[in-house]
Amino acid sequence: MKAVSKQALITNLEARIEQHLQMAIATYQNLSADKLLKPAPNNGWSMAQCLEHLNSYGRYYLPAIKNAMKKAPDQPHVKEFKSTWLGNYFTNLMEPGAKMKTMKAPKDHQPSPDLDPSRVVAEFIEQQETLLRLLRSCARKDMNKIKVPISIAKWLRLRVGDAFRFLVAHNERHIVQAEKLR
Repeated sequence: MKAVSKQALITNLEARIEQHLQMAIATYQNLSADKLLKPAPNNGWSMAQCLEHLNSYGRYYLPAIKNAMKKAPDQPHVKEFKSTWLGNYFTNLMEPGAKMKTMKAPKDHQPSPDLDPSRVVAEFIEQQETLLRLLRSCARKDMNKIKVPISIAKWLRLRVGDAFRFLVAHNERHIVQAEKLR
């Protein structure tokens, strides 16, 4: 990814997060517990498990992003974001599409089949609202300088812009998975 306008990146990610949020509010919030908990025909995750998997990532990344941003000075004059090769790699790995490969979730991100689906959906909605607030506050920051440790190797850090790109792509990937069950 070449350098892009920070505002264009924020606008693009914001629109995608808004879609995820609206999907959760209009659809998942109104489905029965039985429908949300019904396992996929191939013994895959239920809709609730897809959302709980995303919640587990949000529980790690949202506080990590918030803490990293808190330490960063305001620098609204920085107008561009440049992704790193690692940020592009992780984002492209998660982007849904025709060539979407199935992957095994890390053990600490594998959802239990025994869930309270209304709690899961409510947490997902809350996390998407938090993600939007954090993303919007990046307009005042240098997204190239703020680093966020990744969940699978804390010593490895992504630029905050790449962390947002990864999270949004990962959310979309599992929303696509959940939508196949509706």
